[in-house]
Amino acid sequence: MPNTIQKLYELGQSVWCDNISRAMVDSGTLMRMIDGGIVGVTSNPTIFMKAITGGTDYDALFGRLISGGAADMEVYEGLVLPDIRDGADALRPVYDRTGGADGFISLEVNPKLAYRKDETVAEARRLWATVDRPNLMIKVPATEQGLPAVEVLIGEGINVNVTLIFSIAMYRKVMQAYLNGLKKREVGGGDLSRAASVASFFVSRLDTAVDRLLDEKTATPELSDLKGKAAVANTKLAYAAFKEVFQGGGEFASLKGKGARVQRPLWASTSTKNPAYPDTLYVDPLIGPETVNTMPPATIEVTLDHGVAALTIEAGLDEARSTFDRLRDAGIYIDAVTDKLLTDGVDLFARSFDDLLADIAHKRERLTGV
Repeated sequence: MPNTIQKLYELGQSVWCDNISRAMVDSGTLMRMIDGGIVGVTSNPTIFMKAITGGTDYDALFGRLISGGAADMEVYEGLVLPDIRDGADALRPVYDRTGGADGFISLEVNPKLAYRKDETVAEARRLWATVDRPNLMIKVPATEQGLPAVEVLIGEGINVNVTLIFSIAMYRKVMQAYLNGLKKREVGGGDLSRAASVASFFVSRLDTAVDRLLDEKTATPELSDLKGKAAVANTKLAYAAFKEVFQGGGEFASLKGKGARVQRPLWASTSTKNPAYPDTLYVDPLIGPETVNTMPPATIEVTLDHGVAALTIEAGLDEARSTFDRLRDAGIYIDAVTDKLLTDGVDLFARSFDDLLADIAHKRERLTGV
């Protein structure tokens, strides 16, 4: 009998794991997840920072790298890229079985380049060539400078996971960047059917931010009722925008006729941050065809235990719109909230990247005295 993850796949939603580490690969945990229905993996600088600094799994490799004279950035890539390659290889049968629809692992460009288009493109090209796996996705942040980078990379045949999307307005720009990239690929004679991209729409952080703003206001039953509602509402409206662009004719229709795939929306940050909320709050209401939900291992476990497998993403659209109307009436403007979340998200990943490089430098000093 299929488990809940496998049932979600039958409904058209792919579940990816939002975590990768050497321990997951070496212990067989990743393969067991794949056997249980996980069809992709995402990573980010914070995930690698926790994995590398949180134990001794990387110490032997670290020692070999520094003894070979590797600089700190070379040590970082020497620790991270084997995980990405091994993860890609573990997922390769999924990639082949699904004809390139699933089976991807994501690797983020240096987050400190988030506001530099040309350097983002150069870094993405280098990582793509270095990892050398067809089921790699390069993560590019959804900044104004990141969008033209997405166009270039898709046009060149590099798979892209556009990350840190919070607002519907930015999501529309991300979808347009993908369409523009497909057109460039077509002009260049590329195979549109091999173009792969997801748009990572971050979910739970919106509730954290909006709930904090609601707490700052005078408590009323009407305002209290809005807590824990913004994130799901935002995501449902994002899916409506996805359907409008990719299922409503328009620019994509002709590209689809030439073999192009949709750019699937991916629900990220789907663990529940507030313990007062259901632990599947960002899973159960967001199930729909041609979507991805990337879940940390703990969320995968609770989904397997008591998650609901049913098509839910399009239910309650009117309520979702009403939620934002009510928030606006309360003086909370979602665009301002999501703009700050994007800035904070880029800063968080950049800090994690800096923290990881600092830890590498400190560990080098402890071991070598240099």
